[in-house]
Amino acid sequence: MASVALGKLSIHYSDAGRGPAVLLLHAFPLHREMWLPQVEALAGQYRVIALDARGLGQSRPAPESLTMELYADDAAAVLDHLGINKVVVAGLSMGGYAALAFAKRHRTRLGGLVLADTRATADSDEGRAGRLAFIDQAAKFGMDWVATEMLPKLQRQQPLPHVEAELRRLIRTNTVLGVAAAQRGMARRADATQDLSAIACPTLVMVGEEDRLTPPAMAQELATAIPNAKLITLSGAGHVANLEDPARFNVALLDFLQALKSTPLPP
Repeated sequence: MASVALGKLSIHYSDAGRGPAVLLLHAFPLHREMWLPQVEALAGQYRVIALDARGLGQSRPAPESLTMELYADDAAAVLDHLGINKVVVAGLSMGGYAALAFAKRHRTRLGGLVLADTRATADSDEGRAGRLAFIDQAAKFGMDWVATEMLPKLQRQQPLPHVEAELRRLIRTNTVLGVAAAQRGMARRADATQDLSAIACPTLVMVGEEDRLTPPAMAQELATAIPNAKLITLSGAGHVANLEDPARFNVALLDFLQALKSTPLPP
């Protein structure tokens, strides 16, 4: 693990493997270690960078609001630090929101896009109010409450014990301040639907069949609106499809990256 200083901020990231670059953006309320199965699968052929968003994992300090633009720009700053120009960006859930922000703000750097268990629409008024209430409850009851609240939403209907244990570990290593910053940032995000038709790079959309937070219908909307997009639904997986079915998730990801080799990215 390494870090890059952005003023008083320290962004922590992992950098594994060699080859064309793949950037992994994590979900809420997790951090970059949620991508360990994908790093292991990809690092033999690709250079895989996974970072902790501000306030989550080991990136400190937490901002007042982790906007998706801030998350995307921090990712671009890590790439600048590593001397990487072109990249394939993969984001899951909140990481997907940030990936869409990256696609809009750093369009020329994008060689491919993977959107997993995410959506382009903004929160409803009810959704924003729910996030603010979540912040209050997290401040009152702590990270154990956050884990208990989020675990049923992240997983398939019949959870896998090893996945639930790993999710609980990831969540509990975060802080209330980081969780609050991420919730505020997601509550403030703009609707990205109007930007989807401008995505020019090959795009893979993936979704767990049992995803209750961003269900398959939302994934279909993304795949329909983005030119040159392919949709894959993973049966038996929920919102964290990369952890619940890493084998099929990794195969789909590797197949997508292999297809990009007809227009290779510089390492």
